Amino acid sequence: MSQRINAFAMGNKAINALNNMGFQVQNSSLDNQFLELLYFRVSQMNGCAFCLDMHSKELRAKGETEQRIFLVSAWRECAFYTDKEKAGLLWAESLTTLNGKEIPDEIYSHVNHHFSETEIVDLTMAVIAINSYNRINIAFGANVGAYQVPEKAH
Repeated sequence: MSQRINAFAMGNKAINALNNMGFQVQNSSLDNQFLELLYFRVSQMNGCAFCLDMHSKELRAKGETEQRIFLVSAWRECAFYTDKEKAGLLWAESLTTLNGKEIPDEIYSHVNHHFSETEIVDLTMAVIAINSYNRINIAFGANVGAYQVPEKAH
């Protein structure tokens, strides 16, 4: 699909608010490499090619292994994700597929065992943000493949 609207270039107040929320999550106590893995997984679920391209590149730049990237959709069966990562991915998948359902108490209790209440809020905001970015890119189209990982400032 060609790009219909470049919502991110418009300087729209709502997009800027979403970007600010993403910035706040990035600067929370959550591990940034794990957040990239979560963003990649949610983007897989939503079928957002732009975000899959972006977050796969970010993961590789952060030193993530190809094995963990390639198998994240089967994280439940893999011993090389930590229990905390699995709990976070469970939360992300549960929120992404709500579809009018509640999050079961067992899932919340499991996630609460691995994350503080503040971290669960930040984790929830991360899931909201990536779902929002996915939907914007899918609705308006994006230049898939063009994303470049920014060079680190020296």
